[in-house]
Amino acid sequence: MSNDAVLYDVKDAIATITLNRPKALNALNMDLVEGLVAAVDNAANDSAVRCVVICSSSEHFMAGGDLMMFKEWRDQGVSVAQNHLNGVFDGVHGSVEKLMTMDKPVIASVQGAAAGFGLSLMLACDLAIVADNAALSMAYIRIGTTPDGGGSHSLTRIVGIRKAMELAMLAENVGAQAAKELGLANWVVPLDDLQAETAKIAARLAKSPTRALGRTKRLINQAQDTPLADHLKAEQDSFCASVADNDFGEGINAFIERRKATFTGA
Repeated sequence: MSNDAVLYDVKDAIATITLNRPKALNALNMDLVEGLVAAVDNAANDSAVRCVVICSSSEHFMAGGDLMMFKEWRDQGVSVAQNHLNGVFDGVHGSVEKLMTMDKPVIASVQGAAAGFGLSLMLACDLAIVADNAALSMAYIRIGTTPDGGGSHSLTRIVGIRKAMELAMLAENVGAQAAKELGLANWVVPLDDLQAETAKIAARLAKSPTRALGRTKRLINQAQDTPLADHLKAEQDSFCASVADNDFGEGINAFIERRKATFTGA
C-alpha cells in the first residue's frame, strides 16, 4: 500500500513508513494525513510486522503542518478552519495513539528538521535515532497556536514540566546532541550512517520476542500513571502471559543449551 505522500513497505518483518513530500519539507497536508493513517493502520494490524520504522525520503523529517493549507482554510472563515482541523486531528491523533499502544516497537529515524507535528510524531515513537544534523522544535507558538499530536503529553513525560514549558513556550531549536542529553533521542549518528544504523536497530527488534516487547512497552507507558500496587499486579500478569508464548520456551531452552535464541514472535 502506498500513496504519493506516504510510502509503505514491509521487508524482513519490518514495516517502513516513509514521509514523502520533499518539496514541502513533508509538511502535513490532507494527502499525508490520509497516507499516515493508512500506513499506521496496516502496520498495527499486520501480524507479520514485528517492528515499525518512520522516516523521511528527503533531507528533512517533517516541518509541521502545511501553513498554506491552514491559511486557505482560515481565509474561508474560522468555523470552516476548525471543521477542517477537527478532521485532521481525528486522523493523526488516532494514528499517534495507535503508534503508542500497538504491541510492537516503533522507531523514529530523523534527519534535518522535525518541527511541530514532526516532533510530536517523533516523540510518539518508542525509540528515536537522529542524524547529527537534526534540528528539533516545538514550533507551534511561532504561529500562535498550541501543541498537537500528543506532543505536550510526550514531551512532559520525557523531560519534565519545567523543560517542557521552556521548549514549548520559547520554541527554540534543539540540536541532535542536546536532544540525546534531554532524552528526546536515543542515538545520534552521522547523517550518512542514519539509514544503516536504523536498519540495524530495527532488525534486532524484529528478531526479538515481539509479544514480550509489546507487553514491556505497555508497562513502561503506563508506569507513571499507575499506583505501585496496581503496577506490580500488571507486571505479574504480563510475566505470566509471556510464559505462555513459544518465545519464552525458546528463550529458556536457548539459555540452558548455551546457544542464541531464535525468536519467532509467537
